[in-house]
Parts: sequence; C-alpha cells; structure tokens
Amino acid sequence: MKLGQLLEGIDSMNISGEFTEEISTVCYSADQCQDGSVFVAIPGLKYDGHDFIGEAIAHGAKYIVQEKDIQLPRPITGINVASSRRALGILAKNYFGDPSASLILIAVVGTNGKTTITYLLESILRGAGFKCGVLGTVNYRFNDKTYPAPNTTPESYELQKILRQMADDGVTHVIAEVSSHAIDLKRVDDCDFDLGIFTNLTRDHLDYHKTMENYFQAKKRFFSEVLSESGKSHLRKMVINNDDQWGQRIIQETPLAALTYGIESNCNVKVIDYELSLSGIKARINIFGETLSIQSPLIGKFNLYNILAAAGASSLLHIPQTLIKAGIENLSCVPGRLESIESSSGISVFVDYAHTDDALRRVLQNLTVLKKKRIITVFGCGGNRDRGKRPLMGEAAVSYSDLAIITSDNPRLEDPVAIITEIENGIDQKKIKKVEIDQLGIMNDVHSYTVIPDREKAIQAAIHTALAGDIVLIAGKGHEDYQIVGTKKMPFDDCVVAANALEMKG
Repeated sequence: MKLGQLLEGIDSMNISGEFTEEISTVCYSADQCQDGSVFVAIPGLKYDGHDFIGEAIAHGAKYIVQEKDIQLPRPITGINVASSRRALGILAKNYFGDPSASLILIAVVGTNGKTTITYLLESILRGAGFKCGVLGTVNYRFNDKTYPAPNTTPESYELQKILRQMADDGVTHVIAEVSSHAIDLKRVDDCDFDLGIFTNLTRDHLDYHKTMENYFQAKKRFFSEVLSESGKSHLRKMVINNDDQWGQRIIQETPLAALTYGIESNCNVKVIDYELSLSGIKARINIFGETLSIQSPLIGKFNLYNILAAAGASSLLHIPQTLIKAGIENLSCVPGRLESIESSSGISVFVDYAHTDDALRRVLQNLTVLKKKRIITVFGCGGNRDRGKRPLMGEAAVSYSDLAIITSDNPRLEDPVAIITEIENGIDQKKIKKVEIDQLGIMNDVHSYTVIPDREKAIQAAIHTALAGDIVLIAGKGHEDYQIVGTKKMPFDDCVVAANALEMKG
C-alpha cells in the first residue's frame, strides 16, 4: 500500500519528506517496527510514544506520525497530525481495508451486563445460522478460535486487525463490549456500527473519569457520535434500558431512534410476568406486541434485563422469535457471571465478577430473594483503582450478607491490608459485629464480618463455615484466572479454589 492511500481521511496533516513509497506495516510500539514501517507516536497514560521515535527508526521505520513538532533525521518522512491516537484508528482502518463495512457490528455499552448480553446474542445468532465473533472482557473469539483479551475493547489497530481476520474467515456478525475507556480514547471511532445497546450506568472507573457526569458523557458519546456517524444508515439504532435514568438521558440527548426495554416502565420490549429461583428465570416477555415465553438457567432479575436487551437487539436484526427463544434457553451459563460451582453438600456456591458497589449490591439483592438460610460473601477491592468505592462495597456487602469475609482482590502495588481498612470504613461497627476466624463456625445467627487477607484461605473459610441451605458468593474476579500482586500476574482462579474447597468439605 502506498503511503498516500494509507493517509486518506486524515485531516490537518503537515508532511515533510516523501510519501509516494510503499509502506510495510503500521506500528505504535517501536519494537514492532521493521524496514518501511509507519510508526505512530501516541502519548499514552504511562508512556509517550514520541520518546520512542529513535528506537522505531532504529528498527527500520521510515515514516513517523506525530502530534509534537520533533525534528526527524533524513530521509525519514514526518507526518504531523492534530491527534496521533485519532490518526492511528484511520490508518488501521485503511491498512486493513475497512473490515467493519462488511460486518454486522453490534456494540454493548454500559457498566454492568455487557458480557452476559454478548453471550446471549452469540447464542441467538449462532442458532439462527450466522457466524459470530465476540470481543469482550472474557476473551476475543470466532469460529472456535479464542484469544486472550488484554483489554475489554482492543486498541484501534488490534480492533481493525481482528475484524479483518473475522471478515476473512466468514464471520457475518460481531458483538463487541465497548468500554468507556475505548470510547474516550477513540478506539472505536473508525468502525461502522449497526446497533448499540445501553445496559445501565453505575459508579466505576472514576479513577479515570473523575466524575459520574464525565463517565456518562463517555458512554453517551458512543451513541451521539460514533453510532450516529456510522455509515450503516440502513439500521443504526439504539437499544436502551428505559428503567435506567442514564438510559433515559441518552434517549433524550441523542437523535437516533431507540428501541426501549425494561421491567418497570412501558417499553418496546417488556416483561408481562416472571418468576425467579436458584434454578433460573421463567418469564413471559412482550416484543412489539407479541408474547414470548422463555425459561433460562441464568439467575436473578438483572439477568432478566440482559435477556430483554438481547431479545430486543435480535428483533431489530429480524431474528424469528422462535430462534430468539431457543438462543436464550440454550445459554446455560456465562463464565464468572453468577457462575454456579457444583456442590453435593447442599450449599449453593457462586462466582461473580461484581467489582463495584452497585454490581455487588444487585447480585446480593437478587440472592437475598432466593436464599433459604444464610448468605456468606467473600470479596475485596482492586489496588490502584477508584478508592472511593471501597467503603461503598463494604457497606453493600454487610447490608445483604449474614457473614461477609473481606479479602484481597488484585492488590497490585498497594498494601492489601490498607485496602481492606478502607473497605472497613464503610461498615457500621455498632451494627455489624467483627469476629475472629476461629469464631466463624459458631456465628450462625449473628450479622457479622471478618477479615482474611489471603484470598484462597478466605474462600476456604467461607465454604468450610457454610451449612446446607446457605449461599456462598465469591465476588470481584469472576472469570479471571490470575491475581495481580505487585506487578506480577499469579495463577489464581476463584472457581478452581472453590471447587477444591467443596471437595475437601465432602
């Protein structure tokens, strides 16, 4: 590809040097460059790509895209742009031949529920005979190929690359979890989306966004700019949770047509009646006036919202209701999303990704309705993340748990004990009794909590203490198979630890 073709669509360029030659690759990591590469120098959150221009040239880069005015040695071609990050998306789109143009591309946006909705849609679309790709928190996957997901939404270059691979491999529909970071950092701006689903908005990522309004504006930007400016004008619709106040704002503040869903309000896709149990969900839902009866093994009212979102999006894609029903009912579980761990001891054990106070509160509220005896919750908070949510999670956990065990999550570079202390600040010590580990077995009727910093020991203690009829919730890490301590990623899987503890219990 000629450099001139690669640069099509980039505004406000100032080029110094030759730009008619062939380019070999596009890179934004200097060590990935080779002879004839275009290196895009991006100011990042930790490092500035402009500091690595010399290294990129040493590896063979001949063309440098930069937003700073840095003198380059001859015969290197300099391409000055207003935003290197924005330029990377356009370059990647051109380099990989605009793959989203030939795909049905669906975005799932919101704080909670994104992963489950992608699994539901994947099940429905596959059942309808389509080849699906999924980009999300658990992994990136298509046609029985699975790749690790370093980010919920890939950087723009990797995003265009994997969309190209999907399109070339016969994929027709791609469902992508689109994070607020990805929207704010413009990773998805150069993809043409067909549909956007909004789930809800609750406190998260305020270490990055600082305020809830900023967080909302990032989410809204997907609908008001990215989706609104998509080239897919034949569809280009929003599927919005109308029971969520932030969803109502998106409907009011965005010009696109919206399909609404909800349980409490009058919507295009709504619930007629429903029944929740530890075995799953039974419900009758109304989709544009037609009634659909479904029975899903997913648990909780929040999963009923996820089912409504997936059903609404599928109806816009003209999937027959019989196939919508089959797809919903065929999905048995979602990794780390209220995932049940098999037990023969009469204890119900669940692993869930809930890592915000609202998500934890919602899961516990749903389990409270279903519990027979006690709820024992194991949870912690991640290090080097929003510290403001720590006491809120402590308050949420003890409000709905008979016994809460506070432990480590991914402490990263922070002291786990210091994180736990901040969690404890949200607990009213006059109402909730703090107990020692050796008292757990006798504290059956007292609303209490304890601290066990070692996560494996905390999970073991919860299961050892639990009696038949109790529910044990292990929250915060969900599908993750690692724990980050310092800068090291160490193998750790809540599901495996819980299963081993159940086996030891007998």
